[in-house]
Amino acid sequence: METPRMKPGQRVLMALRKMIASGEIKSGERIAEIPTAAALGVSRMPVRTALRSLEQEGLVVRLGARGYAARGVSTGQIRDAIEVRGVLEGFAARRLAEGGASEQTRQRLAALIEEGEALFASGQLCAEDLDRYAAYNLAFHDTLVAAAGNVAVETALARNNFEPFAGAGALALDLTDLAAEYEHLIAAHRQHKAVLEAIERGDALAAEQIMRDHALAAVRNAKVFEAAMSGETPLGAARTIRAD
Repeated sequence: METPRMKPGQRVLMALRKMIASGEIKSGERIAEIPTAAALGVSRMPVRTALRSLEQEGLVVRLGARGYAARGVSTGQIRDAIEVRGVLEGFAARRLAEGGASEQTRQRLAALIEEGEALFASGQLCAEDLDRYAAYNLAFHDTLVAAAGNVAVETALARNNFEPFAGAGALALDLTDLAAEYEHLIAAHRQHKAVLEAIERGDALAAEQIMRDHALAAVRNAKVFEAAMSGETPLGAARTIRAD
């Protein structure tokens, strides 16, 4: 089964996450649709859709009829939420390794790994490849968690996904430096391969540890967080897209 392509506007969502995380959009600053759309080279609709998604993730707050503003988030909050995801996904991977993956699950995860292999085969990424990676990545995580068969873990992850940058699909990528993102994303892909191999050989401890490390790599490897990593200050501190 082919992984569904991401909806139009996912790159807008990635770009806005990166701009908020890096301080390009200030905490508390209103994000106006028209200048934001112009800056990103898109229409207003994908910006509007992205802002609604970012509100659910806790990265923006609604200002009533005035639109949205970036929400101050500390690196501590981000780390805490990502660590929780790592614990939950690690538990799911361990349980799957202990119980053994069904043939259907194994084939699905293996097919997703093949999609990732094809994505990175050329040694470089284009902007459209980021959509493909986002779809593959989310499908891998969702398949692994669902296959573990623990409803409590799925529920806890769904709640945790409302925290900023916590969800597996909450990618914050630098669209201006695809060479760096290639290295970041292929490292994540290799961890996907490693956890599947651990599950297939029944190594529960390794499967759990790989998924925990995989979650934390979202902070360690993403250069968009570098500005925030210097201290526990709210994310957002520099140039922004203004309404005036």
